[in-house]
Amino acid sequence: MKRYLVLAMRKPSFDVAVVAPHKAFLDFLREQGKLHLTGGFSDGSGGAYVLENIADLAEATAIVATDPLAIHDSSELTIHEWNTR
Repeated sequence: MKRYLVLAMRKPSFDVAVVAPHKAFLDFLREQGKLHLTGGFSDGSGGAYVLENIADLAEATAIVATDPLAIHDSSELTIHEWNTR
């Protein structure tokens, strides 16, 4: 199964006001069956989430572009196609 690992690393300009909309975004993905796993890093530098049931990298990229972290330019988001077993 192909999944997409999204790393979200906070920028120096990170605004904590974006956390609530980001969590709502993740809840929406979970409701759609597209979020496998999510969590923040213990050092506060950012977090990651794993998308599943996604057609391809283009769809994953389109979804991540709607993440409030991306919209508000609060974090550097990178997507990795992840082959899991």
